[in-house]
Amino acid sequence: MALKHKLILASGSPRRVELLHQSGIEPARLMPMDIDETPKKSEHPRSLARRLSGEKGEAAFAAVRSDAAWQGSYILSADTVVAVGRRILPKAEFIDEASSALHLLSGRGHVVYTGICLITPDRKLRQKVVETKVRFKRLSGRDIEMYLASGQWRGKAGAYGIQGLAGSFVQKLVGSYTNVVGLPLYETMLLLAGEGFDVHAGWQEG
Repeated sequence: MALKHKLILASGSPRRVELLHQSGIEPARLMPMDIDETPKKSEHPRSLARRLSGEKGEAAFAAVRSDAAWQGSYILSADTVVAVGRRILPKAEFIDEASSALHLLSGRGHVVYTGICLITPDRKLRQKVVETKVRFKRLSGRDIEMYLASGQWRGKAGAYGIQGLAGSFVQKLVGSYTNVVGLPLYETMLLLAGEGFDVHAGWQEG
């Protein structure tokens, strides 16, 4: 891979890696950034997704800026936020958090925001926030109990992953499905291509 087409993904999310693979892109390096993801007082979910994606990208850039092997790379970062109105649902780490989130989402609509940030080899920073509206069916006690038992809620915004069992909860979706998974592919490819990254380089057979 040519140096100018190296891509650093400032994330350790297997879902984001899989989505990039689906698009024919193999990140040259994964760099999950450990930053404080606590929302600021009265911060809008959209603003939070934008801010955190930018902070992750900038942290990754700072970590490699003096490393000659990674100079000339693109850095891509993202952050996904799930919200009911202005109420931000945290990435569930404990079962009581997950249970609370699922009860809140049951039978109602919510919005998934993903902020994407691209830092180019010439240090330009480009950002976009994509939103998708999702409505869950009314969840039974058994639905919630068994989903919690599956463990698929761990570490996920809103306590669910649409690509897993919780896909069966979705009654309606308006917008980008891949945005809900964690990386809106159309907008990400548009951003990369617009800044000179060859998004087709990995499309050849063999």
